[in-house]
Amino acid sequence: MSEKNIKLVIAEKPSVAQSIAKVIGADKREDGYLVGNGYIVSWCVGHLVELASPESYDEKYEKWRYDDLPILPSQWNYQIAAATRKQFSILKKLMEREDVEGLVEATDAGREGELIFRLVYNQVKCKKPFERLWISSMEDQAISDGFSNLRNGREYDNLYQAALCRERADWIVGMNATRLFSTLYGQTLNVGRVMTPTLAMIVQREAEIEGFKPEPIYRLSISCGGITALSDRFENKQDAEKILNRLKEEKTAQVTKIDPADKQEKAPQLYSLTALQRDANRYLGFTAQQTLDYTQSLYEKKLVTYPRTDSRFLTEDMEGMIPNLAQKMAHKFGFTKNVQVHAEQVINNSKVSDHHAIIPTVNVADAEFGELPSGEQKVLSLITARLLAALGDAAVRNEVDVEFTCADTVFRAKTKNIREKGWREIQDWIIGSKADSTDSEEENEDKRGNAEMLACIAAMTNGRSYPLQNPKMEEGKTTPKKHFTEDSLLSAMERAGADEMPEETERKGIGTSATRAATIEKLVRIGFVERKGNKKTKYLMPTHKGVALITVMPEQIQSPSMTAEWEQKLLDVEKGNFQDTEFMSEIEDMITDLVKTYKVIEDAEVLMHPAMEEIGICPCCGQHVIERQKGYSCENRGCNFVLWKQNRFFEALGKKMTKQTAIKLLTDGKVALKGCKSKKTGNTYDTTVVMTVDENQRAIFELNFEKGEAKYGKGKSKKN
Repeated sequence: MSEKNIKLVIAEKPSVAQSIAKVIGADKREDGYLVGNGYIVSWCVGHLVELASPESYDEKYEKWRYDDLPILPSQWNYQIAAATRKQFSILKKLMEREDVEGLVEATDAGREGELIFRLVYNQVKCKKPFERLWISSMEDQAISDGFSNLRNGREYDNLYQAALCRERADWIVGMNATRLFSTLYGQTLNVGRVMTPTLAMIVQREAEIEGFKPEPIYRLSISCGGITALSDRFENKQDAEKILNRLKEEKTAQVTKIDPADKQEKAPQLYSLTALQRDANRYLGFTAQQTLDYTQSLYEKKLVTYPRTDSRFLTEDMEGMIPNLAQKMAHKFGFTKNVQVHAEQVINNSKVSDHHAIIPTVNVADAEFGELPSGEQKVLSLITARLLAALGDAAVRNEVDVEFTCADTVFRAKTKNIREKGWREIQDWIIGSKADSTDSEEENEDKRGNAEMLACIAAMTNGRSYPLQNPKMEEGKTTPKKHFTEDSLLSAMERAGADEMPEETERKGIGTSATRAATIEKLVRIGFVERKGNKKTKYLMPTHKGVALITVMPEQIQSPSMTAEWEQKLLDVEKGNFQDTEFMSEIEDMITDLVKTYKVIEDAEVLMHPAMEEIGICPCCGQHVIERQKGYSCENRGCNFVLWKQNRFFEALGKKMTKQTAIKLLTDGKVALKGCKSKKTGNTYDTTVVMTVDENQRAIFELNFEKGEAKYGKGKSKKN
């Protein structure tokens, strides 16, 4: 290339830029970019350009007032993020260089990546032509092939318009609804286009659980020929008892059905991001955000393909590389048996839009697993196992249903065992045997007894009667739905509104694979949802604040179905089947109607401000100390006294500021602690913590030992 033919390549982040630069020969490092071989390679740092705040349109918006709503910009203002202003300036200078004749858009190949580049391009008022690098892998060969097949950037104008619509719709809904409800109810109530419907699903689930009234159920069981069989459920105890009395008079039960059958379990589909996040949560306890972060890191290390995908299939042009990839992956994990490769099972062009399913790259074969962080190792194992399983033979499950009839009542028993492991064998080899989450509780039988049961069935003849033993009645109760885990919530988000949409609808649900994790994390971060449970299983539970918000939210804001409909329309904008102006008009009309028609719910103050538990008397001013979310503080707003739940002094002892500890300190001024642990020596010891307060109303803690030794520290909180 001549000096006048330099191309400026803009990636989404420095690490990606470095990978691209290495492949295309831009090996000379400058401040904020790399240069060489006719290319300049630079980068954004996430969103360099972002939507401006309302006060940029009018100073009056600095204060939140109901009368100023709705805020609907006719022309949208953007601003440069303060933390990234330097990199924006670098990009601007590079774009304006006379020797740069064109640009290559190398941000992530998706909606957000498109938005990141276009906002910078438009903010600079650049008019130079640009091409699009569209790749699904950061492998050197994929980058090289991508540069050989650069596309006209204008082919992605609809994708950009969809991204703009999503961003601006979120701003309109979030900004207006948050100000509306905050001013009406006198406190900050964060509202979001996707966040609030997601919260509504969590709140609704908890309401169903809390309102659930268990109903008694009754089943009869008999033993016959070494097999225990159960009747259908009885809702009425008297009806069950009548049959039980008849059974006690009977001597035999007749075999009325023996139905053996082989059922095939087809190989599973490849992973989309949501499917991967669900399995990682179910099997590994990872949050959706953790899984996305691990997978993104693996992508940037060239070990997996692009993670933000809804697809679970590969394209036809990939079919030829699949056998070699499968063999390399099996060898990497020490699987010595012959690997079955049915590539046709994972190929479907019609079900791949922007990106294909997530699969490992050939680079995994040479990767040092031990050098990867533990979380990345586990996620990579899941992705690899799923690739090999998806290519494998069907598993064959032998199922035998047996029916007995006695006292005009049918009793059933069922046993099953895997006769041919098929795809399960290699999956189990890599990640271990996992419970089949598709089985219902009724079908999740004790597999240890399957062999004995099959032997008993083999000895039976259909139509014959066998001695009846041990008839009895089992009492139980109906159970409510389970609390949401991230696995089940992601599934619910993916399926939201599906029943109300045509079967052929391409994208159902709320949010996208790329955004659902962030939505869940934001709900937790702002205090609407909290994670509860043990290390293995965490449940997503609404806080009082979250329940209160949904209680006052109107249907159009909290409806998962409406939000799912919007997501589909955004996809239609992306495909050119729906006008962006029409989408934005619908959003503006909805917000305008909400502001005009919403009526404050009476007595909502009770919902917003729950009674707080008093745990003691403030040592500084004598008023009550109450429990709040982050600590135990004085109810007097003018008093600074607080005992923080995340307390550095107590954490250094291996202890927590529990409610009982706080009560003891407030009552006695001291608390005895057993089993404290020294960080330096690892030794444990018992001590007494004595509390005083200084002139600034801060708690001061002193360790008192039997020998009179003491350690001192201020009871400050850990920064959050």
